[in-house]
Amino acid sequence: MKRLLMISLLITAALFTACFDKEDKKVEEVKKEVIKVGTSGGYYPFTFFENDKLQGFEIDVWNAIAKNLDMTVEFKTAKFSGLFGMLETGKIDTISNQITITDKRIAKYDFAETYVYDGASIVVHQDNNNVSSLKDLEGKKIGVSLGTNYATIVKDHDKDSKIEIITYDGNGFEQDVVLKRIDAFVQDRVGTAELIKKSKLPLKLVGSPIVVIQNAFPFLKNEKNKELLTKVNSAIIDLRAEGVLKEISMKWFNTDITKK
Repeated sequence: MKRLLMISLLITAALFTACFDKEDKKVEEVKKEVIKVGTSGGYYPFTFFENDKLQGFEIDVWNAIAKNLDMTVEFKTAKFSGLFGMLETGKIDTISNQITITDKRIAKYDFAETYVYDGASIVVHQDNNNVSSLKDLEGKKIGVSLGTNYATIVKDHDKDSKIEIITYDGNGFEQDVVLKRIDAFVQDRVGTAELIKKSKLPLKLVGSPIVVIQNAFPFLKNEKNKELLTKVNSAIIDLRAEGVLKEISMKWFNTDITKK
């Protein structure tokens, strides 16, 4: 009887311990800091849906950052044109959608460490052999995404406003170039090369990049975000030193776009 009683007590203690362990784990999970990241989910191969799953370069980078910081990342998707509005109203903490650092944006936002170096490039129909620079597009139509920095880049180089800029709330400009409704579009060089490869659309990149661009995560300028920005910067520096950023870049682009 004594032996049975002892066994029963040991089993009971083990069960209680297991229960407490589970509860402790639940508490730990609840305590994890959550960072809300806005992304369009419509910019292959950076952020896109496939089989109803959000994936891409941006998603992998943020999952690596969250793991480094022992945080939970929560992705919020919306059209690109609405992402800055979500940031302004506090619905998200930052945007992960190849946001280029510009003087205008620096005046309004604090940016994390640069994590992508790329070039703004011209894309035309495959059978168009008459364009190699913005000068060749004078008197013609060029497409850009609404809310992006590409319209500003074109305007800065087209001082006499000879190019007609057509803005799209999304990425419809690719099909319009294919159908020859417009003459070209401007987008990042690396991502566009991968898009052309995957989609097999009759498009091609031409000329040298108009400008070299640096992309980073924007945060509202306030006291609350200073600590979060410091953490994110620390994670990016660690991931670059450990080769994780390069590994993610090689996976999606077969080249390292994360170094200068």
